[in-house]
Formats: sequence, C-alpha cells, structure tokens
Amino acid sequence: MNRTTLRPDAVLVQAVIAGALSFAHLHDLAEAAGQSGWKAWAYPVSVDLLLVAAWRRLRALRAAGESARSAWTWFAVSLAASLGANIATAGLLDLTDVPDWLRILVAGWPALAFLGGTLLVHTPAVPAPTDHFTEPTATDAVIERSDSYEPDASPATAPAPAPALPAIDPEPEPVRAAIAVPPALVAHARKVADDHRARTGHPIDTDTLRARLGVPPPMADAIAAQLA
Repeated sequence: MNRTTLRPDAVLVQAVIAGALSFAHLHDLAEAAGQSGWKAWAYPVSVDLLLVAAWRRLRALRAAGESARSAWTWFAVSLAASLGANIATAGLLDLTDVPDWLRILVAGWPALAFLGGTLLVHTPAVPAPTDHFTEPTATDAVIERSDSYEPDASPATAPAPAPALPAIDPEPEPVRAAIAVPPALVAHARKVADDHRARTGHPIDTDTLRARLGVPPPMADAIAAQLA
C-alpha cells in the first residue's frame, strides 16, 4: 500500500498566509464601518469569491478568443476592494472614526458584488461560427442520379427530326471609326512601351498600355496600332 507523503509547498503556505491576512483586514474594515457580527465576516468571503470568479471567467474568455473586458472590470473592482482594505488598516485610517463615504462603500458592496457575480456567471458565450455546408461526394451524386432517373419500360418511338433552320450569315464586325490620337500622347505611350520592354523583355500589350495611360479601350487600340 502506497503512502502519500505530504510536502510543504512554499507557494501554498505563502498563499494561505496572505489570504488570512487579507481576510482579517477586510473583516476589521467592515466591522469598523458599522457591520458587526456575522456580516463583518461575510465581507471578506464576498470580496475573495468575486476576485476568484472574475479571474476564472477572464481565463475562460481568453482561452476562447473572446473579449474579456467585463471580466477585467470586475477583477479590478474586487482587487481594489481587497487592496483598499489592506491599505486602510495599515494605520492610515482611524478605524474608530471611519468617514461617511467609506461607510457608504462598505454598505453598498453586497449589491455591487451580487451584480458582478451575476454578470460573470450568466453572460452567454458567443458560439464560434461553424460551416454546415458539406460538399457532396461522387457516391452521393451517383445515388441521387440513379434515384431520380426512371426509364420508361414501354418501347420508345424515335422523335421526329426538327426542321433545319436556314443558315444565318454572321454579322460583319463593325468597322471601328478612326480615332485621332494626339502626337504627344503617342510619344508618351512609346516611352511607356519602351520602359515596359526594358523591364520585362516583352512588348507591352494593349490592356497594360491602357492601364498605364488611363485611356478608354478604343483609344488604347488606336495607340497600340501606331506603336506596332
């Protein structure tokens, strides 16, 4: 029978000590702000639970690749409450004469913690978009074709041949009207064509010439004809 050996973990011991001190500070501050009895002990539990819940929600949202802004907000709120209690009980605040604004914050904390916990737990996660389209396989296509095709068992008669249509001569290609191209534009186009040949080793085509000059297709054809 194997015996489990308990080994002290420095990190775990440090976490227990820090948690106990923070718990005590929160209790002392709540008690000084007018919360007596079990209510003063419930405040540290509320702050620590909200801190843990916000951290777990934050990790879950980051793992899913979603926005963790709300989780960061409640994590910061609970961390500020914990740090504020620790700092306030360090001698900077007279616990026998707590200011009114601190009493208001302590009294309003339960509602704030309840709201934060509810939003963290019940915030729906955005489902990742899934593609439900599946490309039909060759087997599915064959089965679908065989199911939809029903040959007629009765002897089929040959259909009557369709009457021959008279041959229609193709329309002659319309003769393009001659487009006057300014000599300056032709000279510029020639420079563009020479530059293209120097860079690529091939003569420039009409589409590239039209794109470089920014002219309509008919004018680009007329320019290309003069460069040939």
